[in-house]
Amino acid sequence: MRPGGGKLDPVTLQVMIGGLHAACEEMGGALIRSAYSANIKERHDCSTAIFDVRGELVMQAEHIPVHLGSMPDAVAAVLDRVQRPGASWILNDPYRGGTHLPDITLIDPVFLGDEQIGFVACRAHHADVGGPTPGSMPANSTRLEEEGVVIPPSPASDDVLRGLAERMRFPRQRLADLRAQRAANRIGALRLAELAERHGRERLLVGMEEILAYAERRTRSALAALPDGSHVAEDLLEDDAGGRRRDVRLRVEATIRGEELLLDFTGTDAAVKGNLNCPISVTRSAAFFAVRTLTDPDAPPSAGAYRPLSVRAPEGCLLNAQSPAAVAAGNVETSSRVADLVFAVLADALPAPAQGQGTMNNLVLANEDFTYYETLGGGQGACADADGPSAIHVAMSNTLNTPVEALESECPLRVRELSLRRDSGGEGRHRGGDGIVREIEALAPMRYSLISERRRNPPRGRDEGADGEPGRNLLNGTELPGKDEGALAPGDRLRIETPGGGGHSR
Repeated sequence: MRPGGGKLDPVTLQVMIGGLHAACEEMGGALIRSAYSANIKERHDCSTAIFDVRGELVMQAEHIPVHLGSMPDAVAAVLDRVQRPGASWILNDPYRGGTHLPDITLIDPVFLGDEQIGFVACRAHHADVGGPTPGSMPANSTRLEEEGVVIPPSPASDDVLRGLAERMRFPRQRLADLRAQRAANRIGALRLAELAERHGRERLLVGMEEILAYAERRTRSALAALPDGSHVAEDLLEDDAGGRRRDVRLRVEATIRGEELLLDFTGTDAAVKGNLNCPISVTRSAAFFAVRTLTDPDAPPSAGAYRPLSVRAPEGCLLNAQSPAAVAAGNVETSSRVADLVFAVLADALPAPAQGQGTMNNLVLANEDFTYYETLGGGQGACADADGPSAIHVAMSNTLNTPVEALESECPLRVRELSLRRDSGGEGRHRGGDGIVREIEALAPMRYSLISERRRNPPRGRDEGADGEPGRNLLNGTELPGKDEGALAPGDRLRIETPGGGGHSR
């Protein structure tokens, strides 16, 4: 029996959807404006969401898909704890609700008086979370503890936050960003309580259930319109990020039956020695994103839209790795490939784009005085009715590129080139988008770490459209592997040419 005992009329439901969405967007705005590090304040590498008292995702801002689809697992990790007004939780453990260690999640229960009405949560990628490699994104890690400080679900008191920050590089910056996350959650809690006061607690809880049910109905309707059947797709990741130069195979079988969809990743290679491994929460996140994009992207962004979707990945495979497997690249690179794979497997049943760059082109530059992390946009795949966009982040990232002014003012770096990588998109009736060129000169001694994909295998065109150009990484003109670490001396130039998107139709 629903609280309050009835459904909302459509107008009230839409008003409530708008109110919850505005609260999530305001949370994100507060986090971005309050943060200290460029990765959050400039690149917007953060996400915010609201959950009901059972931990189901009710609403999210349109931030980072890999964060948002996996954040319900973070809330689930604290559901069995005692919730009280003023409580707050923190975690980043990929095997207990996190994604990879730099993504730190703060979760607050929200109360109206003595009655809980939901949770608010935010996740942000921190520029460093400790470990042997500055930036906490090593190219060649083989165990989770090599990637930084592992935070199990823990109370997020002032003392805990300070203690965690002290275990990371540049603790004042880390603590400032954690406090920005705390401020974002407080705003979300305030707005959710205001909605409960305006509509009444029982009516708000009814509205949350109705939002989930509405999103579910829309997704089921979209799936029901597709022909029943099974489809198979395979793709490759380049190297295992553990120093071995070999391709890693991913496979999925999609079974559409009535209003439901099963994505079965059986046949995917086993977890690797390096850090391309994914916890199951990241795999589900990428699958949810791709299915929502292809079916009904305008449905309310809530857990209801994922109820008709089942994801299966054998325990111990690359896409359901087990602790203590390394996962730094799984969250950024493998998630991108999972999205590509789901687009490909559903392309026989409904229109799908050509492959985009399929990588986040992760770059870390650091020494004892600074840590800088960014991902780089590139060319995206063309659709049957439009060219692919150029020089942009989409899919599992959805961040911005760091402005030249911010990079040069905060770090001992000079940007020698930031430009479109002309003609890197695949030819076709509709062209793939072009990648970008980012060339950076070191002005002081520092270390670099690169985690990138599609350096050997290009983004594929669709329906006889041409492939996009694969990306390249170069140090002083010498080509580097897609995953690499090393030292830069003053005057050294690191050049990254990101992939172009595939073309669509000849």
